[in-house]
Amino acid sequence: MQRRQNILNSNEKTRPIGVFDSGVGGISVLKELYKLMPNETYLFYGDSKNAPYGVKDKEEVFRLSHDIVEKFIQLNVKAIVIACNTATSAAIDRLRKEFSEVIFVGLEPSVKPAIQHKSNSEVVVMATKLTLREKKFAELISQYEDQANIIRLPASDLVEFIEHGDTNSSALYKYLNGLLEPYKGNVDSIVLGCTHFPFARAAIQKIVGPNVFITDGAFGAAAHLKSQLDKYALRNDCSKKGKVQFFNSNPDPREIQLSKKLFLAQ
Repeated sequence: MQRRQNILNSNEKTRPIGVFDSGVGGISVLKELYKLMPNETYLFYGDSKNAPYGVKDKEEVFRLSHDIVEKFIQLNVKAIVIACNTATSAAIDRLRKEFSEVIFVGLEPSVKPAIQHKSNSEVVVMATKLTLREKKFAELISQYEDQANIIRLPASDLVEFIEHGDTNSSALYKYLNGLLEPYKGNVDSIVLGCTHFPFARAAIQKIVGPNVFITDGAFGAAAHLKSQLDKYALRNDCSKKGKVQFFNSNPDPREIQLSKKLFLAQ
């Protein structure tokens, strides 16, 4: 408890923010964080060596997440963003208890904006199998099931396309067409419940049409972190833009190159 007070009451606002994902998908969240708080320093860790998390069991996801958090603690971060819906579902509660000295922010499918977009609507939630079967997701959905017909759509294979930097190929369109065919003309909103999926947003929108509302949780997570940093007077008030450093468990230098490419993409 003393460590928590030491960090949360510290004047060292320049400490970095750790952001991690099972691979490069969490860069969609990193981009929103940087847009909202460009003067912060960010350390992004992609666990591409162990991707995807969505097909693993809960304990393995917790162990992998725990290892990354320990790395961030060694780097003296002031906050950690779990930029992965699967890892948030499987690990965030236990990580918060063990590392109570650090601010944690996770991701959850942005069901609320989809419900607010249109009442009594058809909402498809695209996510990994592990996210969809977790208790945390069931609790989230239970809040809105009387307001919309919420359809769970496992899409774990989409992660692999993004991990290979594929956001626009014919193979990607073929996969998404097969996945979304039953919902063409029958859905009002699509929730992208995995941080990899926003990189395929344009392809998904093209397939389902311009009238379908597509939402993800990246901005909500960034806004929540900002409020937490403000709460503890930890937001960096320096006028200079902060730095972004990329790390990856896969030693192949192409992983860092892909990370930078996705971060800089419009």
